[in-house]
Amino acid sequence: MAQYTEATGRRKESTARVRVYEGTGVFTVNDKELNEYFTRIGDAPAILGALEATGRPVTSFDVTVKVEGGGVSGQRDAVKLGLARALVTMDEALRPVMREHGLLTRDARVKERKKPGLKRARKAPTYTKR
Repeated sequence: MAQYTEATGRRKESTARVRVYEGTGVFTVNDKELNEYFTRIGDAPAILGALEATGRPVTSFDVTVKVEGGGVSGQRDAVKLGLARALVTMDEALRPVMREHGLLTRDARVKERKKPGLKRARKAPTYTKR
């Protein structure tokens, strides 16, 4: 197998391990094609935005991703962050471009824990007078 660059992306409960190879444009996520795994409209273009920000044709990279945990949005954003990090590891000159597009910032927002006596993290039970 060819040399690759690996990076990890995380979002909410999702973790993505992304490997980028010099190649022909094959993008696989958990052994499925990108559009087969991320079926929602806008998910695949959001992920490929990191590749397009490099200024090189999307077909000049092969990408394999193992992603687990969380839901669709968390996984999408984890893959996007991991891909951007891997590309910057390959070529440090891409860092300002990726930073400008906001692709290297980890979104730290996670679900808040449930508190005792409440229905959810902040929702209180309905007040009853009698």
